[in-house]
Amino acid sequence: QVQLAESGGGSVQSGGSLRLSCVASGNTIRTYCMAWFRQAPGKEREGVAGINSDGGTSYADSVKGRFTVSQDNAKSTLYLQMNSLKPDDTAMYYCAADPYLSCNSWLLERAPTHRGSWGQGTQVTVSS
Repeated sequence: QVQLAESGGGSVQSGGSLRLSCVASGNTIRTYCMAWFRQAPGKEREGVAGINSDGGTSYADSVKGRFTVSQDNAKSTLYLQMNSLKPDDTAMYYCAADPYLSCNSWLLERAPTHRGSWGQGTQVTVSS
């Protein structure tokens, strides 16, 4: 089991930037995909971006070119650099890790929370 703790959320104006961090602890060796999901009020949780243990990355179409996912293995930390933020990006952002599934598949699942380990989330609010 992996424990995940997110930080870095906040309130910004449209066009601004934020960087989210997620520190992993516990059995991090058995982690294949580390990813970011988000959930806005009244909406389903959706995949945002992820990185596999082999370095391959995946992004939702809505964030391509604006968000960048990266990881620092030495610090067991996952990052999400978010630029050119829009009001539609407002959501609770969750860090998640799965030992088997590739990020490309997990990000597209309609019920992603049925697998993997999850953090408590960090709120991102973008005002117009």
